[in-house]
Amino acid sequence: MITTSGLVYRYPGGAAPIRFADITVPQGGVLRVQGRSGSGKSTWLALVAGLLAAHGGAVTVAGTELHRLDGRARDAWRAATVGWLPQRLALSAPLSVRRNLELVFFAAGLPVDSAAITRTLAALDVGDLAERRPGQLSGGQAQRVALARALLRRPRVILADEPTASLDDAACAAALALLRDCAADAGATLVVATHDRRVAEALPQAAVLEISSEIGQYPA
Repeated sequence: MITTSGLVYRYPGGAAPIRFADITVPQGGVLRVQGRSGSGKSTWLALVAGLLAAHGGAVTVAGTELHRLDGRARDAWRAATVGWLPQRLALSAPLSVRRNLELVFFAAGLPVDSAAITRTLAALDVGDLAERRPGQLSGGQAQRVALARALLRRPRVILADEPTASLDDAACAAALALLRDCAADAGATLVVATHDRRVAEALPQAAVLEISSEIGQYPA
């Protein structure tokens, strides 16, 4: 479950605090966060992921009140709970694809599950790229590797920021189907922030949070 109440964030040097609408998404639900590019979707997602700390209000995700955690505790919580697919994929350039995915287990303090890595890469049709480095991948291939990383540990919450931006129609459909199916299989709450019309078509039953940057606020 994701619940936000009175959520406020202020960027350094910002002219006014950003005030987000309240919303509740039940465990296992699907939410589409939409708005034009630059409207604040990524900021909202980062607050829910615990990557940013709110300056006001409350954020509760999978039973944890993030506003009560310090930075180190939020990091540990995120590693154990969230499958995070950022807009900037943040794959480690010196490491192979497989080594990049192993970092997920290291971050959570768990032994590496090599079988899960192989299975997840194969499901996204990038199993033959396991020993390549990120610089040897196309944009679409790197996007699918990052998606594999987000899904690897059957997280309770999956947060995807523009997950289809670099994908053609066929790869987009496959990635969204995998996101939806993995979330359903694990009973995870799925949140996709996007301005891609194909996501709306693929997730027609999702709840919608519309974000707009007008007058410094983000009404529903």
